[in-house]
Amino acid sequence: DLGLRGDALMSERPGHLTELAREAAADADLLVAVGGDGTVNEVVNGIAGLDVELALIPRGTGGDFVRTFGIPGKLDRAVEVALRGRTRAIDLGRGRYRSWAGEDEESYFANIASAGMSGAIAKRTNETSKALGGKVSYAWATVAVFSRWRSDEVRVRVDGTERAGRMHDVIVANGRYLGGGMKMVPEAEPDDGLLDVLLIGDLTKRDLLLTMPKTYRGKHLPHPKATLLRGTTVEIDAPEPLPVELDGEQPGTTPVRFEIVPRALRLRVPA
Repeated sequence: DLGLRGDALMSERPGHLTELAREAAADADLLVAVGGDGTVNEVVNGIAGLDVELALIPRGTGGDFVRTFGIPGKLDRAVEVALRGRTRAIDLGRGRYRSWAGEDEESYFANIASAGMSGAIAKRTNETSKALGGKVSYAWATVAVFSRWRSDEVRVRVDGTERAGRMHDVIVANGRYLGGGMKMVPEAEPDDGLLDVLLIGDLTKRDLLLTMPKTYRGKHLPHPKATLLRGTTVEIDAPEPLPVELDGEQPGTTPVRFEIVPRALRLRVPA
């Protein structure tokens, strides 16, 4: 009714959208993904580097990827962007990690990747009903996971810069938002050819309670227990394997190597 016409392809299982998107890109100029950050992740892994545009109709829990670009959540406005938006070439990240089966694997991410506590938070959120919406679901999962999480000795190399110490999380950002609206990396630019890397040190419960509300406004940095680095490659390792997260999915563990893939996705954004 709003003028957006085409073939509707329905996902039938996890990972199916990657296959459908890759096949559709051979015959289409525009793909329209209807879903959330997990949907974006699957589609991106099917079309990275291909000559096709992607438009988004947000219908997920977190909706963090679209926030960086101002893609609206209301159906009619999102369809308007899909029909008449402008094209923006953005970077993607690519992660090489150890799968849960112990094999070396790689996949792309569009928004945020991490190693550490974020993976456990995303897993807990995905296992809940999400009935209260993305913001509340992620916030509750953050508090619940943090209460039992212990920081690890982590080694991080960003290009030629190395850091080591006890950390709760290492966030590798292409976009700015995660966790249902936390503006965790407020200066990240998805087309600058760099990954923004936020090292979150050994936080106390008081640190979390005081800082977490600020993250929704992007006012939590600088922080004495956080370090922000930028680079094209990021390597993360720890004595005990840490869960790796890409756009809310948890495909495996450290050791992991992330790298920027410049201008690998053509995204339709508001004109």
